[in-house]
Amino acid sequence: MDKILLMLQLQAQLNEATNGEKWTKGITKNDKTINWKRCIYMECAEMIDSFSWKHWKNLDQEPDWDNMQIEVVDVWHFIMSLAIEDYIQNLHGGIEDLAISISNLKNFASIKKRNHKFAHQDEVIIKVENIMRLSLSAESTDLDALINEFFDLVLMCGLDLQTLYRLYTGKNILNQFRQDNGYKEGSYIKIWDGKEDNVIMKRIWEHNSDIKPEILYKELVKLYLALNKR
Repeated sequence: MDKILLMLQLQAQLNEATNGEKWTKGITKNDKTINWKRCIYMECAEMIDSFSWKHWKNLDQEPDWDNMQIEVVDVWHFIMSLAIEDYIQNLHGGIEDLAISISNLKNFASIKKRNHKFAHQDEVIIKVENIMRLSLSAESTDLDALINEFFDLVLMCGLDLQTLYRLYTGKNILNQFRQDNGYKEGSYIKIWDGKEDNVIMKRIWEHNSDIKPEILYKELVKLYLALNKR
């Protein structure tokens, strides 16, 4: 449960830093409406583009599992945000209570085991579309079903709790770094030497799986400054 709790806490901190204190009420500090469900299904659509699903082109193209794993983490940001918002608005409890609830879900135990296997792309796409259906529902979202489906997806994409936590923490730090370097204003450079910053962040983790979040941030600063000096 500890990793789930830490991820929920990091997400709440990021949302407050980015959107202000009213984010759990579905409103940003600029009074713009937040729609976490829309964020989920739009990111899911991007997930599917990690595969050669178009029958008229790129028939032999290999799945981009690196990108798919990053997209899985992006969706996890929004699922956690939706869950925190729901828990607080409906008075179910705080983040600690939510972490306990998630750790008691039937599919949570399966992601605690180490996993490096990829499912067939067609099976993965079906799972992604199931998550989209749940998030597109006009009724109140079945959070337990949504998170259980997501945990299935985690396994199908070669991830487990440890690697999900590592990638999530890395993406959380990257999101903070983006905000600190002009992301909202449009001045942030997302492509570093021909590679998206997501890929750079993932490589840093892969080269040092024990790196601490604050050291990861400093590594990003160093690389970004070197990029801007050219």
